[in-house]
Amino acid sequence: MTLIKSISGIRGTIGGRSGNSLSPIDVVRFASAYGAWVKANSKNKKVVIGRDARLSGEMITKLVASALQGMGLDVVDLGVSTTPTVEMAVPLEKAGGGIILTASHNPIQWNALKLLDDKGEFLSAKAGQIILELAEKEEIDFVEVRELGKYSINTSYFQKHIDAILQLPLVDKRAIEARNFKVVVDAVNSSGGIVVPMLLEALGVKQITKLFCEPDGNFAHNPEPIPENLTQISAEMKKTKHDLGIVVDPDVDRLCFVNEDGSMFGEEYTLVAVADYVLQNTPGNTVSNLSSTRALKDVTEKYKGQYYASAVGEVNVVTKMKEVKAIIGGEGNGGIILPELHYGRDALVGIALFLTQLAKSGKTISALKNSFPTYQISKNKIELTPEIDVDSLINEIKEKYKHQPINDVDGVRIDFDKQWVHLRKSNTEPIIRIYAESESLASADLLANKIIADIKEVLAKDAGILR
Repeated sequence: MTLIKSISGIRGTIGGRSGNSLSPIDVVRFASAYGAWVKANSKNKKVVIGRDARLSGEMITKLVASALQGMGLDVVDLGVSTTPTVEMAVPLEKAGGGIILTASHNPIQWNALKLLDDKGEFLSAKAGQIILELAEKEEIDFVEVRELGKYSINTSYFQKHIDAILQLPLVDKRAIEARNFKVVVDAVNSSGGIVVPMLLEALGVKQITKLFCEPDGNFAHNPEPIPENLTQISAEMKKTKHDLGIVVDPDVDRLCFVNEDGSMFGEEYTLVAVADYVLQNTPGNTVSNLSSTRALKDVTEKYKGQYYASAVGEVNVVTKMKEVKAIIGGEGNGGIILPELHYGRDALVGIALFLTQLAKSGKTISALKNSFPTYQISKNKIELTPEIDVDSLINEIKEKYKHQPINDVDGVRIDFDKQWVHLRKSNTEPIIRIYAESESLASADLLANKIIADIKEVLAKDAGILR
């Protein structure tokens, strides 16, 4: 059993004892602490909630809604929804905040409470810390019976979300409809199984093959949309004539595509492709995190924009985007953030922009992919014993490469012409994650191994501390 409390929310596995898993007691305690924060920080005594389709979602929803009502807050329940839909609903409802009940790409036994502010954006680290402290103290006052909050259901927001996307100037329904795309959708039996086909039909796509689109929460495969988990849609693309495959995670904030031959477009290139289209029409700045592909920088500079890197984490990307007035940003895990719509990763707007781009290009999806700079990322980690000072270790590597371009906003990223390596420590265990990118996987592995050797050399000063 697992329970992880952090400034971004609470997540854990279902079943087991309170304090060691995401038990009903822990859900109520944390939802109540969040309710207290909303009451202290907003005049709007309303909270929007929504969930993905996982099996524990209905139970968690009832617990969260009841706790918030007990705090005197009105609850608007979107039911089975998506993370970006809840994010958009919060300001439209003039709510004081929102909670998304989803463990995102985690397996079926997990669930989580993701917390939003009154703008529909993820909480700041400061706000998250306050809520953690409130939950720990357990000194929360609930209201008397006549002051209990009201509960209502609103299932209109999928359509509102789609309508807002269709109104974007860069989304061209006519161009998409004219291409007569044949599309396969893998929504891992969660909320994307409802809303992605809805969006495609609204965009004029008539030939849609649904793969795992029954929103019953029985995930047909590991829900993280990475190549090793997408063998079924790959096989479907190989045996049938489709133009592209679309894959989303359970809460529809991550997006990846499958080429017409069943090969992967590449999760890292979702943002690159969509940014290329946006920048063609509205040049400006872009942001991604330090562990995302350099291809976004190349594409941005091609259109005379400025690329910026942020610390890992959506809230950090959004903060940087606001600072540099970026017109598009996101993360290399298939997350698209278009400020014109809202400041949150949104697979739905990514689908609409990508289909417009593909339609207008006249290319196949694999030909479109081949038009972008080609890079490969090598992902590695080193496990360390707990007594090692990871910060000191990273600083020694930073010192060794001090004459190279360095970004130390999150661990340390070192750039070498067309290559880079990013070292950052895990927040929950003694691990250093080492991501390296180059123009081929072999050269990326070579760079990663060089840095790993440097780390081992530093650690060798104290014999026996590397496992």
